Amino acid sequence: MQGRKDVRPALLYHDTEDGDVDQAALLTSGMFRFGQKTYRLPLRSTWQYEEWPDEVKLWLYSFEWLKDLRTLGSNGARLLARALVASWAVRPPSDSIARDGKVIGRRLANWMGHYDFCLSTATEETQKLVMDAAVREGRRLSALLPLPPSGWEGLAALRGLLAVFMAAPQHDGFFKRFQRQLPLELERLILPDGVVVERSPEAQYRCVQELTSLLGMFTALKCTPPDYLPVILGRVCSVLRAFCHGDGGLALFNGSQERSSREVESLLEQAERYRVVAPNMAEGGFLRLAQGRALLLVDAAAPPARGFDARSHAGTLSFEFSHHKQRLFVNCGSCVGGAWKRALRSSAAHTVLVVEGDSSSDFNADGRIVHRPAHVQCRQIAREGGHEVHLSHDGYYPSHGVVWARSLFLEDEGEELRGYEIVEGERDVSFMLRFHVHPDVRVTQEDEDILLHTGDEIWRFRQTGGTLFIEDDQYMGRGLPESNAQIVVASRPGRFVAVGSATSKERPRRQQKVEWVLERVPL
Repeated sequence: MQGRKDVRPALLYHDTEDGDVDQAALLTSGMFRFGQKTYRLPLRSTWQYEEWPDEVKLWLYSFEWLKDLRTLGSNGARLLARALVASWAVRPPSDSIARDGKVIGRRLANWMGHYDFCLSTATEETQKLVMDAAVREGRRLSALLPLPPSGWEGLAALRGLLAVFMAAPQHDGFFKRFQRQLPLELERLILPDGVVVERSPEAQYRCVQELTSLLGMFTALKCTPPDYLPVILGRVCSVLRAFCHGDGGLALFNGSQERSSREVESLLEQAERYRVVAPNMAEGGFLRLAQGRALLLVDAAAPPARGFDARSHAGTLSFEFSHHKQRLFVNCGSCVGGAWKRALRSSAAHTVLVVEGDSSSDFNADGRIVHRPAHVQCRQIAREGGHEVHLSHDGYYPSHGVVWARSLFLEDEGEELRGYEIVEGERDVSFMLRFHVHPDVRVTQEDEDILLHTGDEIWRFRQTGGTLFIEDDQYMGRGLPESNAQIVVASRPGRFVAVGSATSKERPRRQQKVEWVLERVPL
């Protein structure tokens, strides 16, 4: 019995996040799904599958899917998880992704977080094999710190290091490295107003998860957490609440999906119970206007800086609008890989103005932003009768010589939203205003107006200055493609007018304006 105690972890924390049972069923059949494509699992004797895309390797090598098998909970799922963890411990792949610090950290966190499920009943030999591998990888991760900027995944990597220390406390160097790096990681990750630097509701959710897990691990260790940790968690939670629509799910900016109100609220109840909603997210570049039962959320800043932009979208100045529990205007969501991921990152997948079919930010082959708006302006005014917001960006100036300005007005009862869109620059350009409608809303056209039917409400959309029509659309805010509609206002040729004074050395600026309004129809 003494020998068995030596190979078992001294202390474990338990990952309780719900997994995907459909994914688990695929895994137990020897397959897995990623980015709307299906792949074959590695043979249990090797992980060296060169044909997998890098983003697939990153997910697979991090062992995120252990939570799916644990949620399924069958004996077959347990044995599969055990075999795959053990095969990695014997012969891990040698490619750079497997040795990436953030992937190592997440892998260690998942091994330890699901140890009870898949390894606690394994043979002494298997447990020793995995624990030896965990310590080796913990040493490698410790040597790699500090990691390059990687957003919330930097916190997940530190959680993995702490998890190995809990399991093998004789390696106290892991804890010392963790203690030194945690405040530095939080300083570069969390802005003063509590917004995560990735500027994404999904990243905000993940950050709350990580901080909540760290606090739980300190409790399990019977160790007092640093004073700053619960303070920061409270700020991050208040922003996560601010990112939620009336249905309780997340807004769709920079790589987010809705998530269910149940999982969002469950996480927030674990994290802290004050139910504070952030009143201001200016540092993070978001506006939240709540009037009556309406909520307007606006992305009012440029995409995040390099290192934190791997999942960011070309959605600058996009907005989402909901009334009570019904989303009306939305962005189209996100996907983890493949052609869907690229399409959903484009400006056209957001409720924005798109110039000549191009995006306001461009991405390279690695998914990083290589061009973004250099100047984004935002001014908010509270006045009698409602709120107004004035925004602009120059993301289209280098390529098309124009600047786009957007003004939004939300009246104080929340039953009318108006917008003014101005394109101004050196030459005439064509553009399209895109308003993506949530798939739960039915869209019809009535003469020159468009009606949005939500079940118990009707909203009317009308515009002047452009050509109005409805297009088919695809929504990925709930994980799978859903058919929906989008309202499109196209520019009219010849409607640009000269503005400002012109001299012989200066061309007059060209300007076109579109006005629109969405209003609730009294029933």
